Amino acid sequence: MDSSAAWSDSEAAKWLGQQLTGSEAKGIADRLCDGDTLTTAIRVVPPGRRAEIRSLLEGIDAGAVIAVLRAVEGARSITTTLDPLWTMPGHLAQAGPLTSSVAHLVDGARQSVTCSTFNFQRTSGLWEALRRAARRPEIALRVYLDTKAADQDSRRTPTTSQVAAHLRPGTILRTREFDGSYVRNHAKFLIVDHRFLLTTSANFSWSAEHGNLEFGVFIDSRNLSEAVEREMLRTEEFLFERVPTTSS
Repeated sequence: MDSSAAWSDSEAAKWLGQQLTGSEAKGIADRLCDGDTLTTAIRVVPPGRRAEIRSLLEGIDAGAVIAVLRAVEGARSITTTLDPLWTMPGHLAQAGPLTSSVAHLVDGARQSVTCSTFNFQRTSGLWEALRRAARRPEIALRVYLDTKAADQDSRRTPTTSQVAAHLRPGTILRTREFDGSYVRNHAKFLIVDHRFLLTTSANFSWSAEHGNLEFGVFIDSRNLSEAVEREMLRTEEFLFERVPTTSS
């Protein structure tokens, strides 16, 4: 897209609806209603996408911008897909996609990837898929890890510091002490573009993606996905700490 002048109001509004998440649309609309400038309002969007979103907003009549943003916010709350996700020995699973296909979902991300896991293994297809996502400037990557699972068994799994280096410049968070003991993070989920939510029994390892019996649910729901991300962000300061980023 070269400039807002290249778009009609309807074209800009349609493309904006495809590019913004519900929470982003709400954030921009709320800030504009509070009297913030467009430059300030679009800071809710990751830096790599701000120029495009700004151009689209400038392509819409000023009096209709907030209404369009509210329409996007509402439209994103609809659940459209619910599928089982399996790993089975011998490729026996026939209903729904396979856990091994999740790396392709990450490769197809356009805006963001958020994931939570007990630990990583370098044999996981997600190990390199997340690295590719982290290196794309338009992708906001956020990963939650269990400190003890990673740092006390470093012979088998990368440490939290190694994960942070591998996924640089993504935001990597590890569990911290809460009420006198370390939080155990056993929440295993992946969210892509604030829309596609996968929750699963599988850890991020080759065996969990190819050999074990694992079950998960794949949900296409912006409302649910954004609610999960909001809850993690709300509790982050109590349960997690950011892993310092170093060169890989």
